[in-house]
Amino acid sequence: MSEPLKNTDFVKVKGLKVKAVIGVFDWEREIEQPLLIDVSMATDISKAGKSDDIKDAINYKEICDDITELCQQTKAMLIERLAELIAEHILTKYNTTQVEVSVAKPTAIKEADAVAVQIIRTSVAS
Repeated sequence: MSEPLKNTDFVKVKGLKVKAVIGVFDWEREIEQPLLIDVSMATDISKAGKSDDIKDAINYKEICDDITELCQQTKAMLIERLAELIAEHILTKYNTTQVEVSVAKPTAIKEADAVAVQIIRTSVAS
């Protein structure tokens, strides 16, 4: 007899705008630049869907505040580093088994809309 299918739900934040110190050049270390961040978290939302209670859900306002604070405090040189830190923080603090993080730097290359990295990380416990 086969196991029942397991549902996978996602909580997403799209286009979070954060201003932070980011970059490798001396001039970049002295200014804040815009970042656009997308996060997708695999989780089970069925309990929140039934209860209609924020205590049973991933609080996306809290996620956005955490990401903003992390970006501003870290002052990372690379968007790759920032993506890793965001993923690690979310997997550690929130009820998610997998997180996809995209960090875009729209002012990095004049001829491009943005440069970005996208990573997918899975919880060790999953």
